[in-house]
Amino acid sequence: MHLRNLSYAAMGAALISFGACNSEKPSSTQKFIDVTSLDSSVAPGDNFFKYVNGKWLATAVIPPTQTSTGAFDELYNKTKANIKKLLEEAANAHADKGTVEQKVGDFYASGMDSVAIEGLGYQPIEPYLKRIDAIKNVQQLLRFEAELDKQQSAVFTGLYIGPDEKNSSTNILSLYQSGLGLPDRDYYFRKDAETKSIQDAYKKCISQLFVLTGTTDSIATQESELVYKFEEELAKSHRTNVDLRNPQINYNKTSVADLDKKLPLFRFSSYLKNLGTDTDSINVGQPAYYEKVNELLKTAPLDTWKLYMKAHFIRGAASALSSPFVNANFEYGKAISGQKQIKPRWERIYRSSDANLGELLGQLYVKRHFSKDAKERMLDLIDNLEKAFDARIGQVDWMSDTTKKVAKEKLHAIIKKIGYPDKWRDYSKVEIDRAKYFENIVSCSKADFEYQMAKVDKPVDKDEWIMTPPTINAYYNPTINEIVFPAGILQFPFFDLNADDAVNYGAIGMVIGHEMTHGFDDQGSQYDKSGNLNNWWAPSDNKRFKEKSKQVIDLYSSFVVIDSMRINGALTTGENMADIGGIAIAYDAFKLTKQGQDTTKIDGLTPDQRFFIAYAQSWRDKMEDKSLRLQLSTDPHSPAEYRVNVPLMNFTPFYNAFNVREGQKLFLPEDKRIKIW
Repeated sequence: MHLRNLSYAAMGAALISFGACNSEKPSSTQKFIDVTSLDSSVAPGDNFFKYVNGKWLATAVIPPTQTSTGAFDELYNKTKANIKKLLEEAANAHADKGTVEQKVGDFYASGMDSVAIEGLGYQPIEPYLKRIDAIKNVQQLLRFEAELDKQQSAVFTGLYIGPDEKNSSTNILSLYQSGLGLPDRDYYFRKDAETKSIQDAYKKCISQLFVLTGTTDSIATQESELVYKFEEELAKSHRTNVDLRNPQINYNKTSVADLDKKLPLFRFSSYLKNLGTDTDSINVGQPAYYEKVNELLKTAPLDTWKLYMKAHFIRGAASALSSPFVNANFEYGKAISGQKQIKPRWERIYRSSDANLGELLGQLYVKRHFSKDAKERMLDLIDNLEKAFDARIGQVDWMSDTTKKVAKEKLHAIIKKIGYPDKWRDYSKVEIDRAKYFENIVSCSKADFEYQMAKVDKPVDKDEWIMTPPTINAYYNPTINEIVFPAGILQFPFFDLNADDAVNYGAIGMVIGHEMTHGFDDQGSQYDKSGNLNNWWAPSDNKRFKEKSKQVIDLYSSFVVIDSMRINGALTTGENMADIGGIAIAYDAFKLTKQGQDTTKIDGLTPDQRFFIAYAQSWRDKMEDKSLRLQLSTDPHSPAEYRVNVPLMNFTPFYNAFNVREGQKLFLPEDKRIKIW
C-alpha cells in the first residue's frame, strides 16, 4: 500500500533528494507556498486543485522523456542529479574490490559502457535462447523456468517470500498469477481503439525482438500472434485487479503434496526442489491461474510454450542489451504511457543501480543527503499524528467502545521507520565486474534470490525494508503493521526543516496520516496489530464500516476523468479512504501546534489556508492522456486532482477555511460528508 505508484520508481520497489534534507541549507528567502500558482479565476469551492495549481497547470510542459510533470517529478528531477554525482564519483574512484563504492561504481560504469554493450548485440542472452530451443518436454521446460526463477527472470511463475498472512511471524513462499505482457488481464479483452493500439504495439514489439534474434520478418509476425493468443488464454484465468485487493480470497495456503495431486503436470514438489527449498506448504494466491498453467502444459504445443518463453525472456533482458532491443521495448512502452522520448542512458542505469544495489547506493546517498535533524523532526510529526488519530478513533460515532480499544492498540503498535534501515543488507555475495553489465545484473539477481529463499519458513525480520532509501514514496505494510518513510520523500515540497508547521503538516503530515489510515482501510483493517489476517471487529461495527466503505466507492465512481473513463471506486477504495483519513488526521495534529492554534497570516494566508494549499501544492500533477488512461485502468490510486478535491469535499474545516458555500461544485451537505476516521 504505497503513497503513489511511481513510474520512475525502480522499485524492489523505488527512488531520490534535495532541499533541507541535504547537507546544504536552503536560502532564508525560500518560499514554501507558491502563491504565484494560485488562480483567482477559480473559486476554491469549485475546484481547489485548480485554484491552487491553476497558473502552474496552464504553463507546465511535460518533458518528452516523462509521462507527467508535477511535485513528484520536480523532486525526482532535482534529486536525481545528486544520485548521478554519487554514481559518477563511485565509478571514477576505482575503489578497492568488495567496497560499497567499488560495487556501485563498477555496476554504473558497466551500464554506461555503451560501446561494449552495442558491440555485444544479443550475445549475453544467446545461451539462454539455445537452452530454450533444446527443451524436449514439459519437465525440461519447468526445470528451465526454475533456473530462470533463480536469477529472477521467471516467465510464468510469480514468486514472493514474505510473512504468512495468518502466521505473520514466519515467512512463507507464495506464488501469484503472472505471465502477461500487457498491463492487466482486461487489456486482452477490451475492444476500444486505444486498447487495440496497445495490443498491436505489444505484438509488434515481440515480433521485432524475434527478428533481432535471427527470425525472418514474416515468421516473427506469425510467432508474435501465437505468443499473444497463448497469453490471452492465461489472461482468462487471471483475477481482476479489484479481486486482487481482497486478502481473504488471495490466501490459499496448501500442502505441496496436495498441489502435486491436483496439478500433476506442474509437479510443484519438483519445481520447489529445483528452486532449492523443501518447504511442505506454500500459498498459491490465485489457484485458477496455476490450474490454467497446468492445463496448458498438457494441451498447448511445446513449440508454443518455447516461443512464449523466448518472447518474455528477451523482453525481460532487453534493457541490458544493445540499442535495437532497448528501443523496441521503449516503443511498446510509449504506446502505453505516452512518453515521447527514451530517458538518457545515465538515468536508465541509475534506476538499474537502485533496483539491483539499492541499499548500497542508499548508504552513499544518506551519508551525504539525509540529516539526523530530519529524522527527529519526522518522529515529532508522527507522534502528533498518532495522538490525533487516537483522539479521532475515540470520537467516531459508528464504532463500539470494545472495537475502539482494539483499534487504538493496533494504532499504537505501528512500527515507524524513517529515512533508512537501522541494519544494512549484506551484498557480499554479489560480484560486480565493470566490463560486464548483463552479467552484473544476473549476479545481483542470483544473490537476491538466495537472500529471499533463505527466509522461507524462517522468522520474519521486522527490520527489513521494502523500498530503498532514495525512494520518493512511502508505504504501510499490513503484515508487519509498519509505516515507512524513505529519505527520498523527506524533502520539499513534502517536508522541510525550515518550513512552518502549516506546510509540513499539510504535505508530509498528510502522507503520514495516509499511511496510518491504511492500517484501517478496507484492506488493512482485516489485519490485527501483529499483522495477521484476523477479524478484530465486533460484527455490528464491521457492518457499519463496510457501509461507509461503500459510500467511498460510490462517490469516487461518480467522477468521469477522461473521455468516458471513470475512477474505479472499487479498485481505489483503500487509497481513497487513506486520503480522506490522512488529511483529517494531519489537520487535527496541526491544531496541536502553536501555529495551528494561531491566526497569524503569512503572505495574506491564514495558517489553515496554508495547510490546505500545501496539501494541494504537494500533489500538483499534469499527465499524458495515455498515462492517465493507464492509471484509471490499473492503479489503485485516484488521479491527483481527485486526491485533493474529494477528501476536501468531505472535510468541514476546509469549508470554513475557504468559505465553501452551497452551490459550489465541491459542496456537500454536512450529513453527506463521509467521515470514517
